[in-house]
Amino acid sequence: MEKITIDYTATAVNTGGRKGHVKTDDGQLDFDVAMPKEIGGEGGKTNPEQLFAAGYAACFGGALGAVAKGVKLNDAEITVKAHLGKTENGGFGLAVDIICKIPQAESLEAAQKLVEAAHEVCPYSKATRGNIEVNVKAVA
Repeated sequence: MEKITIDYTATAVNTGGRKGHVKTDDGQLDFDVAMPKEIGGEGGKTNPEQLFAAGYAACFGGALGAVAKGVKLNDAEITVKAHLGKTENGGFGLAVDIICKIPQAESLEAAQKLVEAAHEVCPYSKATRGNIEVNVKAVA
């Protein structure tokens, strides 16, 4: 395990689990959460998978910027799909698809190389590597 020197700590508190409330210590996030309708919940509120996808997308965008080496990213778009499903042993697990549009890349192949390089340095990618399936793909 790679150790870090801590530069920042985000703190969030949940009460009530998937049918509860989430709040960060700075008050920037303060909202109810609900289970998605697709898995038997009421829906209508955000859920952990959406929060994970949003965080991963923002983090991956930052990592892409770090490896871009002169490629303009002002119109780049990172889409993260966080999938929740049952595992083979009866539990639950996540899988992630990351789809990146990088219009300023010289080619789709060059965009794919950037996406793969970002996947190597992104903190979310490092945290999930070897734990869940993560697919990264550049698209036109």
